[in-house]
Amino acid sequence: MRIEISDKCIRCGRCVRVCPFEILEQEKPGMPVTVQRPDRCIGCGHCVAVCPASAIDHELFPAGTIHPLDRAALPSADAVELLIRARRSNRALTDMPVPEEALRRIVAAADCAPTASNARELGYTLVTEPAKLRAVTEFTLGVFDRTARLLSHPLMRPFVRFLMPDAARYLPAFRRMKQQYAEGRDPILRGATAVLFIHAPLKSRFAVEDSNLACQNASLMAEALGVSQIYMGFVLVAGRRQKGALEQLLGLDGRRVCAVLALGMPAFRFANTFERKASPVTRL
Repeated sequence: MRIEISDKCIRCGRCVRVCPFEILEQEKPGMPVTVQRPDRCIGCGHCVAVCPASAIDHELFPAGTIHPLDRAALPSADAVELLIRARRSNRALTDMPVPEEALRRIVAAADCAPTASNARELGYTLVTEPAKLRAVTEFTLGVFDRTARLLSHPLMRPFVRFLMPDAARYLPAFRRMKQQYAEGRDPILRGATAVLFIHAPLKSRFAVEDSNLACQNASLMAEALGVSQIYMGFVLVAGRRQKGALEQLLGLDGRRVCAVLALGMPAFRFANTFERKASPVTRL
């Protein structure tokens, strides 16, 4: 990995303090900064982002990819809190497609999320083709229908309840969803015109954690753009029940879907926020 310190360096030592792998060293404050063990660099970019003099020439971040940050342009804490409170899973959707620019920004926001050790192993599959969206719904309902039949079988019921203790309480919901789909309604995607699948390699150690951080970024960006978003827990559960089938449907060989976000244009927006009972916080 090529990392060089130019003569623009003001020797502030900020890059030394933020580097997670101690690749940059400074013997004493005010002394020159040197590069040690560049092969250990994980490409997090902390050094480039923190340098006030643009003195770090990093192979992964060439000229033109680094931009000054105007902190005065950042939203206030109150504005961020309002966005968080406004974000809801709005299932009242129109058949209007989500604009391409909005989809691009939602995926880009997801890709800005941090990943463990900056591994950046996540991938994004955006489904907008109506036939493929129907296939996702039908796959999910098919898995639930098979589970419902097992739960209803007198000989299999004890084993299914033991292996999947939570499934029994969803039996009425499984039957209701099947009926809704037969009536022409989509109880899974709720009429979403796009679904974002976030996936990682099968052997990725922090696949779920990384994917859900990315999903949260995507969800907040969607809210800011006026796009409804719904976390697709049922699709994820179905994918886990029939291992590898969802990935096969999406052409994701050797990968695992870890987060799914349905996207659509809302028929209306929520008019209010409200205060919830605060969860307990323990300080040690």
